[in-house]
Amino acid sequence: MAPKLPKVSSSMYEKYYGFSERPFQLSPDPKFFFASSHHQRALSYLQYGLDQGEGFIVVTGPIGTGKTTIARNLLNNLGDASIVAAQLVTTKLNPQELLELVIAEFNITIKGESKADLLQGIETFLIQLHHQGKRALLLVDEAQNLPSETVEELRMLSNFQLDNKPLIQSFLLGQEELKGIIQAPNMEQFRQRIIASAHLKPLSKNEVKEYINHRLHQAGCNKENLFADPAFELIYEKTLGIPRKINIFVDRLLLFGFLEELHSINVDAINEVAKEMSVELTGSLGGQSIDDNKPIQASVVNSTEHVENIKNVLREVEEILEGSIQQKVKMTRYIDKLLKQKNRDLAELQSKDIESM
Repeated sequence: MAPKLPKVSSSMYEKYYGFSERPFQLSPDPKFFFASSHHQRALSYLQYGLDQGEGFIVVTGPIGTGKTTIARNLLNNLGDASIVAAQLVTTKLNPQELLELVIAEFNITIKGESKADLLQGIETFLIQLHHQGKRALLLVDEAQNLPSETVEELRMLSNFQLDNKPLIQSFLLGQEELKGIIQAPNMEQFRQRIIASAHLKPLSKNEVKEYINHRLHQAGCNKENLFADPAFELIYEKTLGIPRKINIFVDRLLLFGFLEELHSINVDAINEVAKEMSVELTGSLGGQSIDDNKPIQASVVNSTEHVENIKNVLREVEEILEGSIQQKVKMTRYIDKLLKQKNRDLAELQSKDIESM
């Protein structure tokens, strides 16, 4: 049986760099919300929609630009007990499935399972909220997955009114495909209910630097110049300014820095990690997608070309083998370093136990 390798814990680099927590986690955390110009505008539109108490707000943007983080930030800072909010992360739901999900998220009691029963249960719940001086807010994340008829069902829910006031309001957040759904000719009635819309864009070069420093500060970073100035521009080039890719990339950079005992992250470290992560960051590291449907063209080569091709293949195999050996050597060093770290931690614990006796 192969020996079990020590687990590389992110808490190790937290301690090494003096963080109180991981600054670049993938899970959306309102604490780390960074208000770029586009993100602040989108958040302002959502807040405006809340103040209006009616109409739809639509926020779109490419994958990983922070739509879910904005939604979490809004919910975390509602500060209004009169708003009962629920967040849906959707898949391709038909109208009935959407209603069932709304009922589940708001914990609504229903008498039957027909669409009429679902709508009646939702309306009764909304009227009860109204009598309590409250109203419902529905945040629909990944809304680009909804068919147009399901988006139309959301519009129908907005028809629930009492005393000329809507009983429920919906915000839609989704990838760029959502714009195509809403702009379809049969969605004119829905478009007329939209009071504001915003489109998120990747961060600029300057914003990437501000974003990284903001998250480091929020995590209690006490090291000055942890990243050399040229590093920020290179990180922007590797990630194209997309927050989620920045989080993945910089988290790995910090782990690499800990393992290599770097006190600052420089250009060499960034290029090394980028090389290791080329598969994970294909879209931002110049990787080319492979078109499976592209026809393969047959070609005829002469003997000289054939020999040259064999040489090229052998050179590639040699490079792969050399890279594999280097990776194994590096992994051995990493494991040795981790074992030493574990031994130091164990010695500290034993010393504390002896002192407390």
